[in-house]
Amino acid sequence: MTKRSNNRPLQALISPVRGDEEPLRQHRAMQIAALFAAALFMENLDSTIIVTALPQMARSSSTDAVGLNIGVTAYTLTLAVVIPIGGWMTDRFGARRVFATAIAIFTGASVLGGLSQRLWSFTARRVLQGAGGAMMTPVGRLVMLRATDKRDLVRLISYVALSGLAAPVLGPPVGGAITTYLGWRWIFFLNLPLGLIGIWYARALISDERAASVPRFDLSGFLLCGSACVSLITGSNCWTGRRRRGRR
Repeated sequence: MTKRSNNRPLQALISPVRGDEEPLRQHRAMQIAALFAAALFMENLDSTIIVTALPQMARSSSTDAVGLNIGVTAYTLTLAVVIPIGGWMTDRFGARRVFATAIAIFTGASVLGGLSQRLWSFTARRVLQGAGGAMMTPVGRLVMLRATDKRDLVRLISYVALSGLAAPVLGPPVGGAITTYLGWRWIFFLNLPLGLIGIWYARALISDERAASVPRFDLSGFLLCGSACVSLITGSNCWTGRRRRGRR
């Protein structure tokens, strides 16, 4: 009888704390998922938003629109090459630091892209922008998985996936509207306020967790994978270009 009476007050003290912490945990998971969805939307949007702006960009940089396609290819290719190292960097340097740094690189490269005057500088800044965008994807996914309960995981993943799928579709019309009414440089400048907001939320919501033991980085595998992707895309572009010239 004595043990039961002593345990009841203890249980009464513990249960309200758990009940109060559960909504806070769910709210924080929703905020992190919204942050990751916004970052993924911004990353995928920039892969297609400049397509309708290429003619105006070509006139301002004294080149042809076909030549500026290398900026689209460089961005997409960098995304594919750099994404695999995001998980390792998260374990090594911490999720908050890597995610905030990735947004900062993406935002800074966007501003530099809007200031570009020549094709080579535009391509280099698109590569830098792709590197920042590539690190946002695996880091955001890892943070969301760690912060979300299993029963809510599928629902939040579907919301994030929807934003990633909608962005490439909305890119051309949004880019066309911005180019028509504001100019093509504003396609890149508009990422500045969004990036600053994302950095603030990343530092406020994401904990700087690191893995206890980090394996050695597979540099040879990364270089082989990256060179294979670059060779494949370059070969495909050369083959497509020869076929077009042959038809002419």
